[in-house]
Amino acid sequence: MRSPKLASVAVLLSLLSAASDGAMRPQAPRSMSESIQPNDAAPLDTSRLALVIGNSAYPDADFPLPQITSDAEALTNSLREDGFLVDAIENTTRLGMTRAIDHLKNRLRSNSTVLVYFGGYGIQSDGQNYLIPIDATIWSEEDVRRQGVSLDRLLLQLRDSGARVRLAVIEASRRNPYERRFRTYSHGLAPIRLPVNALVLSSAGPSEVVEDSEGLHSQLISALLVQMETSREIEEVFSNTRNAVVAATRGQQIPVVLSTLTESFHLSRAQIGAPAYSVGSAISGHR
Repeated sequence: MRSPKLASVAVLLSLLSAASDGAMRPQAPRSMSESIQPNDAAPLDTSRLALVIGNSAYPDADFPLPQITSDAEALTNSLREDGFLVDAIENTTRLGMTRAIDHLKNRLRSNSTVLVYFGGYGIQSDGQNYLIPIDATIWSEEDVRRQGVSLDRLLLQLRDSGARVRLAVIEASRRNPYERRFRTYSHGLAPIRLPVNALVLSSAGPSEVVEDSEGLHSQLISALLVQMETSREIEEVFSNTRNAVVAATRGQQIPVVLSTLTESFHLSRAQIGAPAYSVGSAISGHR
């Protein structure tokens, strides 16, 4: 039998232990609606957004496209100098492309100007254009429609997402690398249909094919980089790029500029402080 003094000590220790447990026990987590947002998080500048996709390594195609990687990297750097917040990915799957597009759409606002670049293989089917991811296994036109990413749908998505100005540079007018598997042959891209207030620079006209040149960059991107340094208004940049390519190739390559712009957009060389951002760090599973 314990003495009264020992019993009192035991009770005191029990009370102290209970008080201590109550102080150290974690509280129930807040609901999502009550979660605290960090006050020091800087908002992203969504007025200039770009997505650059460069697909150069196609395991199922006959020919790699070594210039595309350097084209995409150079264009990314130039756009960032012009104040664009750029998501840049290369050699990506269909899942990677759709995730990157969704990521871009989610950040668009009514005051946004958005530019999308795709370099790689493009194939037309039933009058529509499909951008080909590197994991596509294509044996028929049905495979193109199922495994490709529709350019026409992408342009409509950008319109429906509410961006004020939509720009696109499409470097995909190449010989169909899977043509020996098709019953019918088609080269290059079909005519591109534009929504309102959009501007597209394509490396060649409908059904025309561009042969890759020697050098670090393609003729299209070489000319575009120069014009981005010297011209300011975007329609002038695209038009001067087309003229420079025609002159450099002596008319063998004639890029196409398509415009439904209802307002002008000027490039600016001034840095606006937007942080560089890579889709690769935010979207997994596409490399």
